[in-house]
Amino acid sequence: MTLILASNSPRRRQLLSLAGWEFTISVADVDETPLQNETPAAYVLRLAQTKARVIANRINNGHLILAADTTVVEAGSILGKPADEAEAIAMLTRLRGRTHQVYTGIALLRREDDLLLTDLCITDVPMRSYTDEEIRAYVATGDPLDKAGAYAIQHPGFRPVARMDGCYAGVMGLPLCHVVRLMRRVHLPPAADVPSNCQNLLEYHCPVFQSILG
Repeated sequence: MTLILASNSPRRRQLLSLAGWEFTISVADVDETPLQNETPAAYVLRLAQTKARVIANRINNGHLILAADTTVVEAGSILGKPADEAEAIAMLTRLRGRTHQVYTGIALLRREDDLLLTDLCITDVPMRSYTDEEIRAYVATGDPLDKAGAYAIQHPGFRPVARMDGCYAGVMGLPLCHVVRLMRRVHLPPAADVPSNCQNLLEYHCPVFQSILG
């Protein structure tokens, strides 16, 4: 089976490559507007499934489609990608010195029989008390404008997160161990040591991979 990653994110491509599967890229552009009263979990899972189905409608049998969606949630509110620099500054100011959650939903769709599997990763993210000057300098780079919550956890200059106790890859946009868990259900285990590769790349000692993989 050919694995298709339904994402144009370089971060997701980099992470998925750590598992050793061969895959191709196909981008699905979907409306990311939350529905009225939609919970964060329902939101990211709906978008991941929608992306997978958009790609499925373009292809023939013999393919697996992996799609993901990530959002930042603060005090129950979904923070998507900022519309402009002013909104990016407002989001980063709101998150400063507080703990929020990052939700990443993933969907795996087998085109042959329309089998659809989903998983959800939720990670607490405590932010450091960065300054107004740091916010402005980071926003000026343009990096926050295509990121949910207006930040990238791995940005080498800004480094907005105080510490991490959960899935770092999930905050980046693709919780690899959750992907492995889904791929096992379609009898396609990884061709590499995912926990080791992920921790080496991210330079992060992951405390949760064993509980996720079982």
